[in-house]
Amino acid sequence: MPTRRDVKYSPLPREDRDGGNSSEEPDDDLRFTYTPKSQMRIPWKSIALALFLLIIGISLLSLSYFIFTNHMEGDGSQAYGLLFLGVLAFLPGYYETRVAYYSWRGAQGYTFASIPDY
Repeated sequence: MPTRRDVKYSPLPREDRDGGNSSEEPDDDLRFTYTPKSQMRIPWKSIALALFLLIIGISLLSLSYFIFTNHMEGDGSQAYGLLFLGVLAFLPGYYETRVAYYSWRGAQGYTFASIPDY
């Protein structure tokens, strides 16, 4: 099917746009300014879980580092196990803590609704 690349488009007149009221500004459209209360609620349990996972992950990664560098007694297999568990706990804890922090700071694109609530 042939395409028409030389077609020039022009915007619709104001009275033909959605809403039909020419005096209504697009910024005043209530459809786009609605924020439900569930988006404003802070999921404290999820944030506590994220901080717990972050602390556990950091401590397990530290223990595996100390075993790898022979500052602590242990086998290499123990260090690899602690490293795996530390990464498994650290990554989701760090991600959710970062989202919660940026939501609290009011950064654009971050909301508390992005964090699952338990």
